[in-house]
Order: sequence, then structure tokens, then C-alpha cells
Amino acid sequence: MNVSRVVPNICTNRFKESIEFYTSLFGFHVAMDMDWIVTLASPENPKAQISLVRSEREPCRGDDPLLSLEVSDVDHVHSEAVARGYGIVYPLTDEPWGVRRFFLKDPSGLVINVLSHIQEAG
Repeated sequence: MNVSRVVPNICTNRFKESIEFYTSLFGFHVAMDMDWIVTLASPENPKAQISLVRSEREPCRGDDPLLSLEVSDVDHVHSEAVARGYGIVYPLTDEPWGVRRFFLKDPSGLVINVLSHIQEAG
């Protein structure tokens, strides 16, 4: 199994200001914008990313994922997490924007978004 990307998720109730901060100060550009989540990437290193999550509260807490781990086989990781009894807080789901993901809690209670991109048939 391969981890291909790790992205911190920053919850903010100052969404537009946060986008402006990271784009103007650090030079990030918008790589993905779904209105409730925006992923920013470095133009020089596209794997250097952060995601901003629109939230009514700050900082993230509860079942908000603070970290995203993109893996080569999300089904395998999900099966292993279930077999080991780790707390799944969002079920394995194919999302309409092209990822298959689930959330689980690590031993310290941190919620992690584990995902793979869904491959198009063809």
C-alpha cells in the first residue's frame, strides 16, 4: 500500500480571508474549489497542499477531519481499520466529486480522511 499525499485540513469561519492569506502571502493557487472545501497547491510543487474547510466554528473539532491521507488502496486500509477495531466515524463512500473515502479516529482522537481517487472505467 502506498501513501501518495498528506494534506492538512484547516477549518475556518473566515473562509475568503483564509484563501486570500494563503494565496497572496505564500503563493498557493486554487487547485480545487467545491465551495465548502478549497485545496490550495504550490505552483512549484503541486503535492505541497493545504485544504481550507468552511466551518461555523473554529478550530475543527468533533468529527471534522484534520488530516487527509491519499492512499493507493482505500478499500484495503478500510478493511484493516475495521479488523483492528479502529473507530470509523464516516463510512466508506464513493463521493460524487470522484473520491472514495472514509473517516477514522487515530488513537489520540484525531479524525483522518482516508481516500483514493476513483478511476474512470475505460
